Amino acid sequence: MKSGFVAIIGRPNAGKSTLLNGILDRKVAIVSERPQTTRNRISGILTLDEAQIVFLDTPGIHKPKHKMGRYMVDIAKNTLSDVDIIYYVVDASVPFGGGENFVLERIREVKTPIFLILNKLDLLEKEDAVNLINEWKLRAEFAEIFFISALKMENTGDLLKSTIAQLEEGPQYYPEDAVTDQPEQIVISEFIREKILKYTKEEVPHSVAVAIEKMETKKNGVTYINACIYVERNSQKKIVIGKDGIGLKRVGSEARRDIEFLLGTRVFLDLWVKVKDDWRNKDGFLTELGIKTE
Repeated sequence: MKSGFVAIIGRPNAGKSTLLNGILDRKVAIVSERPQTTRNRISGILTLDEAQIVFLDTPGIHKPKHKMGRYMVDIAKNTLSDVDIIYYVVDASVPFGGGENFVLERIREVKTPIFLILNKLDLLEKEDAVNLINEWKLRAEFAEIFFISALKMENTGDLLKSTIAQLEEGPQYYPEDAVTDQPEQIVISEFIREKILKYTKEEVPHSVAVAIEKMETKKNGVTYINACIYVERNSQKKIVIGKDGIGLKRVGSEARRDIEFLLGTRVFLDLWVKVKDDWRNKDGFLTELGIKTE
């Protein structure tokens, strides 16, 4: 059997988490139209007859504006030396700019084979796609270049075939039915945050964190979960809760369905919202959330 580790990097909102979920045919990373959705290094595990591939979905590489942003970028950069292949995902529908150049500067010295993945093929004309590939060939050297649609899972079969061909013989790191190595509480907190990102206004998303305070499956087969949603201002708390609590109820209802699918049990989800001023710049709290490690 072949086995190895693949890091998925790129700018925020390039489609990294969508690609990972599509490859696994299972949701392990949250997806949102908001940039910088992924905050931790999420591991997804694909086991086939001939190979086991462990994917590391990293936070988007960007110019950070606070401590949380710096830790997120460090997570992405530190991953590059620990893997066998790097998937560099680019939103092909967006013109090349300073943000993409920022990423290129950080991977030029990396010796790990890099697969350039030009995502959102479905949004481009064929002639534009060919021109784009030629432009990227002039910017850096890549082991291979792929044009895909992560949303529609177009051309991802060739990507996986080339990935397996690149890997060497190795052990099976995880049981064949494993999909992620993330603790259930981390995945659950991310499912809740995804629903908040879906429904809140522009001023809220990056100021939201979710912590699981208590989780217990009782004899009746129901899993009881208490989760706290942290925001930075009272105005954000009002937005998350919504008029007559309808916003929080909607988040809880949708998150519960994802959690029940993950756990395979009925779930009672209790949510409440607290204000924690400037939490994105507080080391202790970022450590509690698992964004910063000691």
